[in-house]
Amino acid sequence: MSKWKVVVTDWEFESLNYELEILEHEQVEVIPVQCKSESEVIAHCRDADAIINQYAPISRSVIESLQNCKVIARYGVGVNTIAVDAATDKGICVTNVPDYCMDEVSDHTLGLLLSWARKIPLADKETKDNHWDFKKTRPIHRLRGRTLGLLGFGKIPQALAEKVKPLGLSVLACDPYFSEEEAEKKGVELVSLEELCQGSDIISVHAPLTDSTKGLLSEAEFKRMKKHAFVINTSRGPVIDEASLISALENNHIAGAALDVVETEPIGRDHPFLAMENVILTPHMAWYSEEAEKEMRSKVAMGVADVLLHEQYPKYLVNEKVKGKLSLHPNDSERRYELLSNS
Repeated sequence: MSKWKVVVTDWEFESLNYELEILEHEQVEVIPVQCKSESEVIAHCRDADAIINQYAPISRSVIESLQNCKVIARYGVGVNTIAVDAATDKGICVTNVPDYCMDEVSDHTLGLLLSWARKIPLADKETKDNHWDFKKTRPIHRLRGRTLGLLGFGKIPQALAEKVKPLGLSVLACDPYFSEEEAEKKGVELVSLEELCQGSDIISVHAPLTDSTKGLLSEAEFKRMKKHAFVINTSRGPVIDEASLISALENNHIAGAALDVVETEPIGRDHPFLAMENVILTPHMAWYSEEAEKEMRSKVAMGVADVLLHEQYPKYLVNEKVKGKLSLHPNDSERRYELLSNS
C-alpha cells in the first residue's frame, strides 16, 4: 500500500520533531521543503495527500493543481495564506489552530499597553544614555479611568478584556459577529468602528486579515481618534493602512503605536517606524512561548492525522461548507486536544 504524502511547504522551527511525533506511522511520509512561491508549492505538492503550511502562498491556482489533497493545515490562527473558498470548491479541508496562544497574545498586548502607558522603552533608553531624570518621560497619565477599544472580540481580546479590568480600564469592542447581549455578559460595550475610534484612549487590533478587514484602520479612522490615542496591533499588519498610520503619527493625529506586526515582514531597515520614538516594535512574537509553539505544531499535525488516518473531520475545521463534499466522521478526539492545551 502506498504511503500518504504529507508536504510541509515551509517552516521556521529548528526541527519538525513535534509534527513527526504525531504523524509517525507506517502509512505516512512527511516531506519537508521550503517553498517561497506558488510555482514551488505546485511543484512539490501536486500529488500531496495533505499540506502543512506556514507562509508559502496556497492560492486558487495552487489548489486547482492539487490532484490528491484532502487537508491543508496552517500553523497559527489566520488562514490568509490559503484560498479557503477554492479549497472548499475542491473538497479539501482547511484547518488551523485558533486556541493555542490566547494567553501569549493577550499577555503581549498587555505588556505593550503598559510599556506605552508608563513610557518604559523611553525611560530605559534615557537611563542607559546617562539621563537619570524622570522628567524625560513627561507627561505620563494614570491608566485607571481610561478606555480600551478592542477591534475584534474573539478569544484573545476577550482574555485581554479580563486582564485589564483590575487596572481600572473600561472596555469597548467592535465586532460585527458579536451581539450586544453577549458583549454585556463579558462586561464590555459593543460599539461601531466610528464610536470605537472616537471613544478609546487605547485601541488594540485583534481582527483577522480578510478582504473586508484589510486597511480597516485608515486615514478617516485615525482622524477620528483622540490626539493622545495609542494604537496596538498584535493581529496582522495589513489590517492597518501603514501609510495612513505613518501620516497620523507624523502629523500628531495620534500619540503613538505599538506594533508586533507590519505590512511587510521582516520590516525593512529603512522603514520610518524604526526612527520614531513614539513607536514600539516587536518582531511578530506575540504568539510565542515554548508551550504555545509545541501546542500549535502538534495540533496542526493532529488535524492532518484526523483526516488521513482517522477519517474524521479535523477538530479545527475552518471551511464547514466542505462537509457536504466529503464522507468523513465527526471528530471524537477531544481528550487528545485537551492534553495538548494543558501541557
